[in-house]
Amino acid sequence: MTLVIDCHGHYTTAPEAHNQWREAQKAAFKAGVAPPPYPEISDEEIRHTIDANQLRLIRERGADITIFSPRASAMAHHVGDEAVSIEWARRCNDLIARVVGLYPDVFTGVCMLPQSPGADLKGSIAELERCVGMGFVGCNLNPDPGGGHFDHPALTDRYWYPLYEKMVELDVPAMIHVSGSCNPAMHATGAFYIAADTVAFMQLIEGDLFADFPTLRFIIPHGGGAVPYHWGRYRGLADMLKKPALDGHVMKNVFFDTCVYHQPGIDLLAEVIDTGNILFGSEMVGAVRGIDPQTGQYFDDTKRYIDALAMDADRKHAIFEGNARRVFPRLDAQLKARGR
Repeated sequence: MTLVIDCHGHYTTAPEAHNQWREAQKAAFKAGVAPPPYPEISDEEIRHTIDANQLRLIRERGADITIFSPRASAMAHHVGDEAVSIEWARRCNDLIARVVGLYPDVFTGVCMLPQSPGADLKGSIAELERCVGMGFVGCNLNPDPGGGHFDHPALTDRYWYPLYEKMVELDVPAMIHVSGSCNPAMHATGAFYIAADTVAFMQLIEGDLFADFPTLRFIIPHGGGAVPYHWGRYRGLADMLKKPALDGHVMKNVFFDTCVYHQPGIDLLAEVIDTGNILFGSEMVGAVRGIDPQTGQYFDDTKRYIDALAMDADRKHAIFEGNARRVFPRLDAQLKARGR
C-alpha cells in the first residue's frame, strides 16, 4: 500500500497569539526597543488550529503524511535585521516541532532559515543544525531574502556554499521558496513565487553547482514555476550555453512538486518531467483555497489530479511516496523506524 506523502505543507493557521507576537516584534524593532516576551501557547490551542484545518483536510483528501514548515509568506526575511530573523525563525520552528510532537505519525518538520539581506549564513547554518537535532528533515531556502528585488547572489554563487556544505553533511534537501513580496509590482503568490521558481531553475542551468555538490538536492515548488511549460526553451538554452543536457546537468538534483491547481497543468508536468523528479505536494490551506467552479472541487486538492493521471501504479507510487523517501532520507529513516 502506498503512503501519500505531501512534501509541501505550511502552518498557515498558527495560533493568533503567535501572529500577534510577530507584529509586536516588528513594532519593537521600528521603535528600537526589545520585543515583549513570547506568549505561552497551550497544546490545546495548537490542536485546535490543526484539527480543524490541516488534519481534517489530510483525512478528507486521502493523504497520510505532510512535510510541514512555517508559513512561507510570513518568513519575511526582509523585515528587521538578522537578529529579528533569528528570533522569529526559532519561534516558528519551535512551533512546528510542537505540532510534530503532537502528531508524530502525520507531520514531520522542515525549518525556515533566519536569512536576512546583507547577512552571512552562519545563523542559518546554526538554525538548520538545531532543527535537524529536533528531528527536522529539511529546510526552506529563500533565494531572494530581499522580498522581491532579486538583489541576492545567484544560487550557484559561493556565497551559498557554507550552507550547501552543511546540507550535504546533514543529508537534508532544501525547498527553494521565497516569502512575502515587498515589491508592489509583484504579487506574492501569483507572480513572485512563480517567478522565483523559474529564476532559480535558470540559475542552476547557468552554473555548475552540482559538479561541486553532487548529492545536494533541491525541490522547486509550484510545479517548477514556468519551467515544465517552457521545457524546450530551457533545453535549448542549456545547449546554447554549452552546458550538458538537463537530465545530467540539473535533474539528478532538482525535483518539482505537484502544487499545480488544475488537471491540464498536472497532465503537462507528468508528460514533460520524468516521474523520478516529481513529488506530491498540495500546499493546502495555502495560496489558493477556493473551489474551482469548473470542477466543483477545491483547487488545492491535488491528489485528485494525480489519481486521474493516465500512468501505472508504479509511477504513481513514486510520486506519492517513493521519491519523497529518496529526497528526504531522514524522513525515510523515521518511517522505517515506525515500520512504515
